[in-house]
Amino acid sequence: MTTQNHTQHPTPADQPSVLFVCVHNAGRSQIAAGYLREFCQGRIEVRSAGSAPGDQLNPMAVEAMAEEGIDITSATPTILTPEAVQASDVVITMGCGDACPIFPGKRYEDWELDDPAGQGIEAVRVIRDDIKSRIQQLVSELLAPTDASNTSQA
Repeated sequence: MTTQNHTQHPTPADQPSVLFVCVHNAGRSQIAAGYLREFCQGRIEVRSAGSAPGDQLNPMAVEAMAEEGIDITSATPTILTPEAVQASDVVITMGCGDACPIFPGKRYEDWELDDPAGQGIEAVRVIRDDIKSRIQQLVSELLAPTDASNTSQA
């Protein structure tokens, strides 16, 4: 193929999409979504949802992310729908036993993570840091082909 794409970001149709699922969609999944939005720089579509969304974000999750310079206060717990799963390339459950609809051709992962609900900031920081390292790995996996195609050797 002789045509080269000089755009820095893939088109929305080419973008991978990730859905984070947690029961209340108030802690782990929101932390993961916040990190992914920060690290992917618009190159990945990010969604999060829960089977029984809470009324608000976990304040300790908000505080832990603020310590990292990431503001997740505008996020809202959202109900999980089959459409959200179907529209996503990667579906990651956050160790909370949520049952997701299964669609062919999707990548499913379950990250075993402690629940930050009712935990103090020290415990939430540990969970946050675990999520951060998993998100960094996920970004490198999802964006590696795009990044590799943009490099040239003399």
